[in-house]
Amino acid sequence: MEIAPPGLKGLAVANTMLGAVRGQEGFFHYRQHDAAELARTRSLEDVWTLQMSGALPPEKPQVEPALLRALPEPVSRLLDESARWVTDPMVALRIGMLAVGDQEGRGPLLDRNPEEIHGDAMRLAAVVPTILARHYRRRRGLSPVDPDPQMGHAADYFRMVTDSIPSAEAERAIEQYLVATLDHGFNASTFTGRVVASTGADMAGSLVAAVGALTGPLHGGAPSRCMQMIDEIGDPSAAADWTRARLGAGDKIMGFGHAVYRAEDPRGVVLREAAERLGGELVDRAAGIEGEILAVLAEWKPDQRIVTNVEFWAGVVLELVGLPREMFTPTFSVSRSIGWAAHVVEQHEEGKIMRPSARYVGPQPVVAPTV
Repeated sequence: MEIAPPGLKGLAVANTMLGAVRGQEGFFHYRQHDAAELARTRSLEDVWTLQMSGALPPEKPQVEPALLRALPEPVSRLLDESARWVTDPMVALRIGMLAVGDQEGRGPLLDRNPEEIHGDAMRLAAVVPTILARHYRRRRGLSPVDPDPQMGHAADYFRMVTDSIPSAEAERAIEQYLVATLDHGFNASTFTGRVVASTGADMAGSLVAAVGALTGPLHGGAPSRCMQMIDEIGDPSAAADWTRARLGAGDKIMGFGHAVYRAEDPRGVVLREAAERLGGELVDRAAGIEGEILAVLAEWKPDQRIVTNVEFWAGVVLELVGLPREMFTPTFSVSRSIGWAAHVVEQHEEGKIMRPSARYVGPQPVVAPTV
């Protein structure tokens, strides 16, 4: 039996045509396209089309998630009731996705044809912002805002959460965040979703498993914690001492370091550009703090290159556009659910269950003597 490295690091476990991460170069791509450039130049719907259909518009008809965002009435009632006792939006998301799949009879992938599976992927990813926004507003005693099929996915998500229409600049910044975080290689949540899909389970079950993996602090991250860090540091002149104190205590510095990237995280570069276009005191302060933290990290581990990851500037962008901090991590699932759904479709087409082995390291069994 071959023994995989801890965490399966560096081990390829499947084939994919959806994209890859080249961490040493600071580069990642969706299919054959530079993902950072897509975030700079294309709409979310364009990139959604690419991942689901294999080509950008106009080569392929553009997907229309706007027509799929509305929830079935029984699911809306369930979310309204559950909002009285479910505090975590990521729990509400799992409830809502499973309920949509159940209500609409979106059964096991093994029993559905390719056209139906494609429809399941589109539908389940499209309802994510509606579920999250409804739960957020109900938890605060506010009336839910129904989706508007005339609006783009990014703008409508913001509107459903805040009951206001974003400025053109804010809408574009949100959209760039969603495109930049739509997919990112074989991360833990994507792998989890594909493992479940390989069993022939339904689309909702596969995506909900991926959501569960995303909630882990070691994977999903927390842009809101980066903003808390920026608030706590205050002035950039205090950042170096603050960082040394945290490192001395063995704490992790939020927004810095990545399991794959050794060059700049291209997602962070795109989002820093977006933040700079929005402008303001927060951007200048965040840039100053970033520089001071990177300098201390370089002193702390001179043999390693520790870079700013996507969370730091994601937190700044989401703060600037006016999304509430408790919705920062859920917003990540708005984009990543699109990538997960595309991976579930691809995994089902593979047609083989993922069934690795484990190495037993416990006490040797006592074998009864044969008579």
